Amino acid sequence: MTRGTTLFLKSALILIGLPVLALCIFFVPWIANYAVKLYPDMAYLKYLVLLDLYAAAIPFYAALYQAFKLLGYIDKNQAFSELSVAALKKIKLCAISISALYAVGLPLLYLIAEADDAPGLILIGLVIIFASLVIAVFAAVLQRLLKEAIDIKSENDLTV
Repeated sequence: MTRGTTLFLKSALILIGLPVLALCIFFVPWIANYAVKLYPDMAYLKYLVLLDLYAAAIPFYAALYQAFKLLGYIDKNQAFSELSVAALKKIKLCAISISALYAVGLPLLYLIAEADDAPGLILIGLVIIFASLVIAVFAAVLQRLLKEAIDIKSENDLTV
């Protein structure tokens, strides 16, 4: 893979991270305040919403960082190494934790959608959960294939 291709993918990772950062800075506090406006008797809802959404942003950025490192390994011709397998494993764990955090926050999203009469909010939450699970499964398959390729390569190196 040429350097230009990985440079494009690295810039795509940065472009993926910037809107999520903007959402975390501007939109998440607004959602938390809106939840309190819908349920004034449950003021603690603000902190639960903030905690859940910011907690989900942490593994998202950790996965982006691991993908960035994986592209760095590809640049250094270390794509078939244990470092790549470890990066894919961390990406898989991050995707699973994002799904779990959004699944925990789904009842909060249900409360907001119920009060605002917006059933599409629940659908958005489910899409995020299932997209993260698809990424986790894809990373697990790639991790296993890469591990088997490394095993075959080391076996061939020993026989020659």
